[in-house]
Amino acid sequence: MNLKPKWLTNKEHNYLLPFVIIVTAVAALWLLFFAHNSVLHWMKAAVEVQEQEKEIDRLNREIKEMDGRIEDLSHNRDSAEAFARETYHFCAPGEDVYIAQ
Repeated sequence: MNLKPKWLTNKEHNYLLPFVIIVTAVAALWLLFFAHNSVLHWMKAAVEVQEQEKEIDRLNREIKEMDGRIEDLSHNRDSAEAFARETYHFCAPGEDVYIAQ
């Protein structure tokens, strides 16, 4: 009992199977590499999304650090004074500021 379809066993249609294989391979290559919405575009987009998620995480950590710093500066007068002196070279009346680099 022959399980192959008749068009595969018919000698007149021997050209059909290689043609189907070639057309399928060309279509697959086109979809993988050259189409507008190809697999390569998907992979590039996935990498970009991962990079942006890492950037979002980094910025969220930075925001939390800044919020903690703001909280500290707004409730602790000594830390606010030290911050102003170190960052902006402020001084109290009658003091001299010397900057050593």
